Amino acid sequence: MRIQEWGKAVGDSVGSVFFGSRQAVEQILAAVLCRGHVLIEDVPGVGKTILARAAAASLGGTFARIQCTPDLMPTDIIGVSVYNPADGKFTFRPGPIEANVVLVDEINRATPRTQSALLEAMAEGQISIDHEVRKLPDPFLVLATENPIDFEGTYPLPEAQKDRFFLSLSLGYPSGDAEMLILEAQNHSLSHPVENLTAVSLPEDVLALQNQVLEVYVSTELRRYILGLTAATRESSLLKLGVSPRGSLALFHGAQALAALRGRDFVIPEDIRELALPVFAKRIILMPDQAMKGMTEEIVIRRCMEQVPVPVPGKPRNPVNPPEPENPGNSGSSLNSGKVDV
Repeated sequence: MRIQEWGKAVGDSVGSVFFGSRQAVEQILAAVLCRGHVLIEDVPGVGKTILARAAAASLGGTFARIQCTPDLMPTDIIGVSVYNPADGKFTFRPGPIEANVVLVDEINRATPRTQSALLEAMAEGQISIDHEVRKLPDPFLVLATENPIDFEGTYPLPEAQKDRFFLSLSLGYPSGDAEMLILEAQNHSLSHPVENLTAVSLPEDVLALQNQVLEVYVSTELRRYILGLTAATRESSLLKLGVSPRGSLALFHGAQALAALRGRDFVIPEDIRELALPVFAKRIILMPDQAMKGMTEEIVIRRCMEQVPVPVPGKPRNPVNPPEPENPGNSGSSLNSGKVDV
């Protein structure tokens, strides 16, 4: 299956019930192809949960939902061993984390102790309980939603937790046209259309496509550009903490996935620039005085992008599966002709 065709099928399925940003849907699919997890942050009621549910239903595989509350315990996520008095043995009952797609709704309403139960699962695709390591299903994706930290009853995510997310999104309010579609979609029913979605993908499809993404070509100039962006965040006087190497690697692979979703077998600067903000936003910490002055992570990242010169893309020197020339006697080909089975 071509990555572009897969992305269109899943994107159309999600778009049939979620009428917000198509760019957000595409970025989620890029994270899926990179074995990454996604954090969706915004005010209540703008479609965070609907987007996550629609993505989960369209991707296929097993699905579980965790509704976070202050009294949620780590064992409510990873599972617990229950004593059976009949045979005098403990029986392990798996938690909802053991699914292909896990929706963690309002993650910052859970206490830091409970949030930490997700760390090993998100980083290594496994959990440790009762001195035993249990592998999680593959593929494994966490889609988490978060309310702004100044809302009542929320706990800020620790830096280690935020760094486990491949990228973060903020949906914003829908446009007038999009909100009209929302009203029309539920004109004759109180239930949401997302409940009727069926899978258009299989777990084995996702695994195969994840391997294909790694073949997308990234030139040396663009690799240096990625490193230049991360270095700019580390050297900024506005930041207390810059982007980690995990962040530069996420931007590298994310650009590969975005290029593949758009039918290319090579990355261009626009792929990197488009993902820089969602990949970097939760991986930096503002200086306290800058935060008090109203500075935001988005402003700092955009300033860093302005400081680093954008390389001029050249023709891929080693394209993956280059197309056969139309004229056997003519070995030349244009930049836009290089397509792979993505």
